[in-house]
Amino acid sequence: MQYRTLGRTGIKVTPYALGAMMLGALGNPDRQDGIRIIHRALDAGINVIDTADRYGDSEEVVGQALRGRRDSVVLATKFTGAVDDDVNHRGASRRWIVQAVERSLRAMQTDHIDLYQVHRPDPDTDIDETLSALTDLVRQGKVRAIGTSSMRGSEIVEAQWTSERRGFERFRTEQPNYSILDREIEREILPAAQRYGMGVLVYSPLAGGTLTGRYRAGRENDVFRSTRTGMRHFRDERRLAAVEQLVALSAEAGISLTHLAMAFAIAHPGVTSAIAGPRTMEQLEDTLAGLDVVLSDELLDRIDAIVPPGESIGAMDMVYRGPEVGNPSLRRRPVGERSAA
Repeated sequence: MQYRTLGRTGIKVTPYALGAMMLGALGNPDRQDGIRIIHRALDAGINVIDTADRYGDSEEVVGQALRGRRDSVVLATKFTGAVDDDVNHRGASRRWIVQAVERSLRAMQTDHIDLYQVHRPDPDTDIDETLSALTDLVRQGKVRAIGTSSMRGSEIVEAQWTSERRGFERFRTEQPNYSILDREIEREILPAAQRYGMGVLVYSPLAGGTLTGRYRAGRENDVFRSTRTGMRHFRDERRLAAVEQLVALSAEAGISLTHLAMAFAIAHPGVTSAIAGPRTMEQLEDTLAGLDVVLSDELLDRIDAIVPPGESIGAMDMVYRGPEVGNPSLRRRPVGERSAA
């Protein structure tokens, strides 16, 4: 297994990371099976495990699996999402951060978290508040490094400047959505992360399962909704047409579509690791079988011809778009102000 440095932290990580969202009630409720999947990934050489406090009991499954193996694992988790009905048990306020980290430490049966990440930007909380609280956790030894997920380029820059001005710990990593079908981060996010020496752990390199060949043109799959996670994948003719071209390309190259997609994700110089989130041992074994796949420049050029660099074709509804897009009142002037007369 190759190793890469996680940004400028000095921490060595593998190009493939294990995402544990599906290991637990949200995906595979058999805890012992989840533990076996984690052990298999570690035995194969993967040394990064990523989870979050909002992934049901995933943190508990991870904690059980790491008994006796904790020191050899780069353990990452996330906070911000709602974990129950309490309105203050979410977000990125100091009040919640100091509670959330203790919950995660207990659940994972550890005294420290290697990478503690803001799961989504919190527009209700000043970035000073968040960075101040996270800096305290690092100085207390409860957290080794801090990171973000789904931040925009401007938010990355603002956070870096805030840390410099205020003497806070810097965000060392970013976790964005990235796949052959979802390449927007190549325009701004990856260049910004590279400029500030941030590691990048990309999630959903298989585009929510689309790049396994599960969803194909001409099949009855207009809408797929996971009964466990609630995530939806809408039928998008452009997306399905691109998949058909990628299926043909992978067959011609003699590489499975899954392996093609994973190898693509880690080929970008701004990407440190790609997070694979298996629900079953079979899915993990399929991922592990592609560890040695390396894409040639010719193959990457042909992928670029199908989905141009910096472009995305369609989108999954799990992708964070920000309140400016989701809230109509933030993108529409009051009726009385819309006239040019």
